[in-house]
Amino acid sequence: MKDGVNGVALAVFIFFFLAVTVMGFMAAKWRKAENENSLDEWGLGGRSFGTWVTWFLLGGDLYTAYTFVAVPAAIYAAGAAGFFAVPYTILVYPLIFTFLPRLWSVSHKHGYVTTSDFVRGRFGSKGLSLAVAVTGILATMPYIALQLVGIQAVLDVMGVGGGENTNWFVKDLPLLVAFGVLAAYTYSSGLRAPALIAFVKDTLIYLVIAVAIIYIPIKLGGFDEIFAKAGEAYQTVNPATGKPKGALVPGEAGQWTYATLALGSALALFMYPHSITATLSSRSRDVIRRNTTILPLYSLMLGLLALLGFMAIAAGVKVTNGQLAIPQLFENMFPDWFAGVAFAAIGIGALVPAAIMSIAAANLFTRNIYKDFLKPDATPAQETKVSKLVSLLVKVGALVFVLTMDKTVAINFQLLGGIWILQTFPALVGGLFTRWFHRWALLAGWAVGMVYGTAAAYGVASPTQKHFGGSAAEIPGIGEIGYIGLTAFVLNVVVTVVLTFVLKAVKAPEGTDETSPADYTADAGDPGVTADLSKAGAGH
Repeated sequence: MKDGVNGVALAVFIFFFLAVTVMGFMAAKWRKAENENSLDEWGLGGRSFGTWVTWFLLGGDLYTAYTFVAVPAAIYAAGAAGFFAVPYTILVYPLIFTFLPRLWSVSHKHGYVTTSDFVRGRFGSKGLSLAVAVTGILATMPYIALQLVGIQAVLDVMGVGGGENTNWFVKDLPLLVAFGVLAAYTYSSGLRAPALIAFVKDTLIYLVIAVAIIYIPIKLGGFDEIFAKAGEAYQTVNPATGKPKGALVPGEAGQWTYATLALGSALALFMYPHSITATLSSRSRDVIRRNTTILPLYSLMLGLLALLGFMAIAAGVKVTNGQLAIPQLFENMFPDWFAGVAFAAIGIGALVPAAIMSIAAANLFTRNIYKDFLKPDATPAQETKVSKLVSLLVKVGALVFVLTMDKTVAINFQLLGGIWILQTFPALVGGLFTRWFHRWALLAGWAVGMVYGTAAAYGVASPTQKHFGGSAAEIPGIGEIGYIGLTAFVLNVVVTVVLTFVLKAVKAPEGTDETSPADYTADAGDPGVTADLSKAGAGH
């Protein structure tokens, strides 16, 4: 790490940060809303985004600053096992092609803003809807916090904020300013702000990776040299475990973990509220279908990004915190001005998803807690006001979380978030294709999955942590080590199916389904959709 502040890199970083700040406030006038006092407008951008805006928005939403930092950091620390993120993003797109257009159609027809809106309408159960909403909020909060971790990594490498002994306010002031600005333009412009800024964020990321994948290997002597040095480094024995630090190819013992983590992560990705918020902002179901065919371009980018972990080893990067490996690689290898561009890509890569996540969490609270349980007669204007305020509180909560707790706590909760959000899959995706599942069975299955997943994760230890040391544990009955979230999901489904048979046998009340089969294939131009949407804006 260079001594002091890298002034050139910092100046470039500030330039791009100011540019996207201006764009964030200008976004309120971009595609100006007919009625600003509506969650459809503030929280979903008026449901008006076309193919390319949606593509950039979803890309900005799913491929975050934490992705930019953590995926190659996992390769840097443990080797090829960190590549699980690549197959899971390949698996996810055929999966979402089957159900996202159906979710878009029924949500557009009935004015649903959140997944919990759909679950309540489909199964006639506010309790099940509340469970999905609370799970979504809990899973999103640490995800927002980890965007802060990404920004902090960049600021640390640039030397901003001083050393560890610096006054806490001075040290964290840049982070406070960044998220203060984020909170202001998100409050003002809603989903339009991250949608507009996503163009800059993704362009910078593609540029940085394209340059890095060519320029850095040339400086390091080519990929043969990079892989040779990485292989040697992984053979070094870790004193804490007595085993090699990693491997260029996952060993046989780790294959179940690799496969189940990839599959479970693929099933979970579009259960996250921010993924659905970006999806429902599009203007037609065809936009969704087209996006599932072009979003895999980001998977190609992710594969190239992961290679940076090997490059960091070959370049001799030494950091105590693996999250600093890639920012430090950029500072060591790039000219100062281009290092500033790379740092800006990571920083803006935190602002876009953090904005969408805070909006998504706020919408869940407003529609499925505030309106369903606290103020059923809330007007659209009141809903919008509450959502704006909650989005601010969510950001403040994430900021306090990161500034007052160890970073590993945020990472642990994010791992738990993935396990938790996967337990909403049966209610959401199952409900899009069948009404057979009983609402009480779905709620019981969700509870079993949540309890088992949390307890199993609590029991995982690592060399540095007694609890929540990872997301893999022995699969009951099989004996292999696998992803806890997927095991919890299987238990969830088994409980749901068995209890559905029991509850149907005793003729337990099933609740009212407010949807019809035609709703799941409806498009924006179909007769009755516009009328239904206008009614949904006036009520819930």
